[in-house]
Amino acid sequence: MGPLLVFSRGVDWVNQSLGKVCDWLVLLACVVSAANAMVRYAYDISSNAWLELQWYMFAVIVMLGASYTLKKNEHVRVDIWYMTLSRRGQIWVDITGIVLFLLPACILLGWLSWPFFMQSFNVNEHSNNAGGLLRWPVKFLLPLGFGLVALQGISELIKRVAALRGHDIPDLEAHYERPVQ
Repeated sequence: MGPLLVFSRGVDWVNQSLGKVCDWLVLLACVVSAANAMVRYAYDISSNAWLELQWYMFAVIVMLGASYTLKKNEHVRVDIWYMTLSRRGQIWVDITGIVLFLLPACILLGWLSWPFFMQSFNVNEHSNNAGGLLRWPVKFLLPLGFGLVALQGISELIKRVAALRGHDIPDLEAHYERPVQ
């Protein structure tokens, strides 16, 4: 389990770092949005590039923040009976969900989004809007994001299997809090 846990810690570190970048991008997106609105209304000046930049930052936040959210165990769950299970039972539910749903979905979506990105990259696609930005970098976020979620899923799988085998995993974020309704 040792090399697998080292791999898991590496994946966790990458996604933790990307999560911090996404945190700052939320603030930056708000600043760009506010500045764009102020300039548009105060000086009647507007640029499609700034508007598209906001969309691109949002795409980065969503696609790269998803793996961080999975790492922190703050993803959406369908909690019907999960909270009634023992910790070991919860780990088994997590393993089953990762293997049967998360990994196949991420692999399929990453695989299907790659040609979408490559087509855009090969023609150096730009926005149709005046002053718009390149499109292929934001389209690359799709396979990248699904790849990162798949890697984080593998990391979570490794940690949960290690926990079942009796290893002490201090960075296992397995605690789940039911949302307040």
